[in-house]
Amino acid sequence: SQLSAGKAGSAKKTEDEEEEIDIDLTAPETEKAALAIQGKFRRFQKRKKDPSS
Repeated sequence: SQLSAGKAGSAKKTEDEEEEIDIDLTAPETEKAALAIQGKFRRFQKRKKDPSS
């Protein structure tokens, strides 16, 4: 596969690798997952800014 061609240690993605991720963005479960991830991320960002909460 193209992805494992010497790039395993690199966190930086190229355009090609980005294209290879095949997710059905219209699927309802995808939307649920995205909302769950976004919610977690927002709470995480808030906690980072305001450690007292």
